Amino acid sequence: MAASTTISRPPTPLEIAQATANAIPWEISARSVLGIIGVLIGAHLVTLTGRMLTLGLTDLKGHLGISYDDGAWLDSAYNASLMFIGPFSVYVGGLLGPRRVLLFASAVFAATCAYLPLIHSYSLLVAALIVAGLTSGTFYPLTLTFALRISPLRYLPITMAFYATAIDGAVNVAPSLYGWYREHLSWHWMFWNSAVIAPVMFVLIYLGIPPAPPRKKDGPAPPSFIGFLYLSAGLALMFTALQQGERLDWWRSGVYNGLFWSGAFFLLCALIRRMRASNWLVALPYLWRWNTVLLGSLLFWFRFTLVLTIILIPQSLAIRGFEADQIGPAIIWSAAPLLLVALTGGLLMLSGLDPRLLFAAGLACTAMSAVLCAHYTSAWAAENYYRTELLTGVGQAFALIGLVGCIILQGVFTGGLSKPQYILTFSAFFHTIRLFGGTAGAIYMGHFIAVRERLHSNLLGLHVSSYNWITDANIYAMTAGVFGKSSGLPSAAERAIDLVNSRLRLQAYSLSLIDGFLLVAWSCAIALFVIAMLRKSPLNYADLAKLHPVQEEKS
Repeated sequence: MAASTTISRPPTPLEIAQATANAIPWEISARSVLGIIGVLIGAHLVTLTGRMLTLGLTDLKGHLGISYDDGAWLDSAYNASLMFIGPFSVYVGGLLGPRRVLLFASAVFAATCAYLPLIHSYSLLVAALIVAGLTSGTFYPLTLTFALRISPLRYLPITMAFYATAIDGAVNVAPSLYGWYREHLSWHWMFWNSAVIAPVMFVLIYLGIPPAPPRKKDGPAPPSFIGFLYLSAGLALMFTALQQGERLDWWRSGVYNGLFWSGAFFLLCALIRRMRASNWLVALPYLWRWNTVLLGSLLFWFRFTLVLTIILIPQSLAIRGFEADQIGPAIIWSAAPLLLVALTGGLLMLSGLDPRLLFAAGLACTAMSAVLCAHYTSAWAAENYYRTELLTGVGQAFALIGLVGCIILQGVFTGGLSKPQYILTFSAFFHTIRLFGGTAGAIYMGHFIAVRERLHSNLLGLHVSSYNWITDANIYAMTAGVFGKSSGLPSAAERAIDLVNSRLRLQAYSLSLIDGFLLVAWSCAIALFVIAMLRKSPLNYADLAKLHPVQEEKS
């Protein structure tokens, strides 16, 4: 009698979706809602704190009385710590559970932010910013981990839409909020704002996230932290090198080379350790899928488009001498429609709309807004950006909601919720891409503007030279205008020449910003081709919402 053989086959998409429906609750409780709100506040808070630090760096340097070069390390201390703790959150989250990590991190983060404005020592301030970055850096990866495992499938699009807009809104609200604090309170509230919000997050997480079940005695051994330490240290060092590269003049700097190659060495150590002894908490082969790789690339690309509201528009107003409270009204319009857009985007996905279409529509709106901003002149004020920023807010919000929607569907249909190591690795991967994408985009745009400004200065300078009758006429007219407030004719002539040079620099910088706007528009257009390469998910959110968990029959 021949022995029967069983041929194993890969699960179908419907079976994967059904297994996902069985793994997460069908009904949402008040406790779950509190937990989800708590982690969404955490995702918003870490973005808001980093943006506030960037905006208030000048005030912070003035408070300490430090130079530009010393002040540049303050931002790196916070952001490099975010990068370090991102992969390491996989280890601590898998070992201790999200609840214990987030409670401890939010408490320490609140205390650190309350103390930061009172520090007068440069070394102590750097250390405190590192602590703030290490604690708040756990919010992102553990937020996505918890939200995916607790939110019912029929509410998942709404949860992810508000998660996306919480991050996007923090970027666009920060300039107006910081300007109001600086004008009516003090710059100290750039940190005290987080110190007030973090306890709210602590309470919601305490009430909303249940304790992790005790570890089984016969379960897998606790994972080793050595490989995570190597990987996190390598990424943090290379991140710092990337952030400081433009200021240090890249490969010509010994500090840059030391940071870059030491980071590369730690990454090599992490790779060797991974090849010699794999860690059950990390599932790197799980990431090697077509859509996962493309979505990582698109997240990197999307972070570059944010320079429209983070760099280009604020700098286009700053060159006119506008302060933060005058620049904020131009940016706040991109945050005005976020709640409505979040609800609309979530309902559209829940009705069956492919999130790829939502992502593409958002990028198209962002590209159109960038093209409209390319009509910029040096005479523009905040009012000239109101309509374009409203379009930018709608476009960026829809794009991020569609992108997160695609990422979640990819996680569901690749079995991401079936094993803890899958979802932890998945969220840590996208957290790392998000940080590198934002920093790389900001650095590249800063380098691009500097290069284009030199080019336009040279081209404009060809038409502004001595013995040119137009130039001479302008200098003579300006000399006559400033003669009454000068010590003599030579002094008035020098001041007139300086005015001509400042006008030349202003126009060269304006032209470089226009080039930056057009670069963002072209990057959005190219990203649309990458979206077209994404494979369609087997089921959409409307199909997932119809799935019920299988009830076990009682004997």
